[in-house]
Amino acid sequence: MPNSSDLNTTPWWRDAVIYQIYIRSFADGDGDGMGDIEGIRSRLPYLRELGVDAIWITPWYVSPQADAGYDVADFRDIDPRFGTLTDAERLITQAHEHGIRVLPDIVPNHTSDQHEWFRAALKAGPGSEERARYVFRPGRGEHGEHPPNNWISRFGGPAWTRVTEQDGTPGEWYLHLFAPEQPDLNWDHPEVNAEFEDILRFWFDRGVDGFRIDVAHGLVKDAELPDVISSDNTRGYSDGQHPHWDRDGVHEIYRRWRAIADEYPGERKFVAEAGADTPHRLANYVRPDGLHTAFNFEFLRCRWDAHDLRETIDSTTSSLWGVGAPATWVLSNHDVVRHVSRYGRPQHSWAAGENYRAEGPLDLSLGTRRARAAALLMLALPGGAYVYQGEELGLAEVEDIPERFLQDPIWERTGHTERGRDGCRVPLPWSGRRPPFGFSPSEEAEPWLPQPEGWSDYTVENQQGRSDSMLELYREALRIRREHPALGEGDLAWNDSPREVLSFSRTPGFHCVVNLSAEPCELPEHQRVLLSSDEPIGSSLPPDTAVWLAD
Repeated sequence: MPNSSDLNTTPWWRDAVIYQIYIRSFADGDGDGMGDIEGIRSRLPYLRELGVDAIWITPWYVSPQADAGYDVADFRDIDPRFGTLTDAERLITQAHEHGIRVLPDIVPNHTSDQHEWFRAALKAGPGSEERARYVFRPGRGEHGEHPPNNWISRFGGPAWTRVTEQDGTPGEWYLHLFAPEQPDLNWDHPEVNAEFEDILRFWFDRGVDGFRIDVAHGLVKDAELPDVISSDNTRGYSDGQHPHWDRDGVHEIYRRWRAIADEYPGERKFVAEAGADTPHRLANYVRPDGLHTAFNFEFLRCRWDAHDLRETIDSTTSSLWGVGAPATWVLSNHDVVRHVSRYGRPQHSWAAGENYRAEGPLDLSLGTRRARAAALLMLALPGGAYVYQGEELGLAEVEDIPERFLQDPIWERTGHTERGRDGCRVPLPWSGRRPPFGFSPSEEAEPWLPQPEGWSDYTVENQQGRSDSMLELYREALRIRREHPALGEGDLAWNDSPREVLSFSRTPGFHCVVNLSAEPCELPEHQRVLLSSDEPIGSSLPPDTAVWLAD
């Protein structure tokens, strides 16, 4: 497997480009219409040619799939829908042979309601050790008929569900910050801590190179379980004072996790999905004795505006460099509207609430042009980057999935008012002129979410070798990023430029210019073009275009 001796002296994770695989939708190996481990294994040559350093795989564990695998029933085995434990071990080995590291998801905030611990908790009753592993409380009101507090689920509705006790009477309530099928664990309980430390070792022993930590900011709750003070469940709190998000106690957990990772060779890493309100709070997760990296959601949420982007880049790099950690940059993932569709709307108008949804008329051509420029911006910044499957193909959000196919629990939990995240999770188009576009080995297979008929223009097969395609832009950008000594981790110096232009240099001899204005901007005459997001590039840079230059 890869290790630091195979690479340069910089730890691999400090400037890695990691490709997110949403396992249900990447590639189907057995023809049942759902992605799986065999599908991933069959596409390893594609990932190697794309030029990524690692893959992050969304949960592949045994699960009832109430939330697409983020409701885990067994953390030490593979769900039969996706394969077997042997298949996972084979994938890890073969990915390493291709020079690709493997990071599965881990979900420590909650389990499935079908997990053996939770089933035991329901049987054992109030006050039991089994219930102490979760967050059970009596209800409020004369007969306990009201939830213990006013916390709201991220998927809509109350964050509490009342159980029926073994004798048939209404009983205690349990906490679920997400779906009712995802009961929250009690991280004050020593058995919970010990269990997850053992799970980490189980997978490290099988060769995984690290983990993406789901809801990394949610593990620790205020023991008093006070009501939240604002209707949106997040506002009105100073640093670390929210009763269930981003509390300081999470960092002691991750210090122990970091010590476990450091026991293993090959520089194993963690990346946190941490919902921190400020770069300063985010930096707390990646101090030298904590996690290695954390997602930068401020960059993902940022408007297509030069001033806002520069401010976000500066605040991110200064906060993280202050604790010796690299920045990570990301444009899309499996929980947000794809950035082609976000950038293609007036003034980049999309809601950044509990769930992301695009609003306003879509200009797909504009969104695609901006997405090409954003890719060069992201890959030129110091630190690491994440590529969400399909963004290298220029895929937009699928916004017209028929309601009968929607599967995201958000759809049901909001009373069919929020369509949820299915639009960014549609299976990838690989080849052919009609669905399933090579996603499954059989043309008769029906993907678990329907693919648009027009996606024939976006297949890997159709874009392969076309210099003007999004796929070839990503391939060339990643090739230059690997080869140019200025890229990856390192410095960044801003150059003088007009208000709506981002221009910066990196040592040695690299320059990036992004024109976010409505008018062309002049380019330096003495520098040669390495790569541009749109051709041709002359002496001036067109609107919504980026260019890489070299001395």
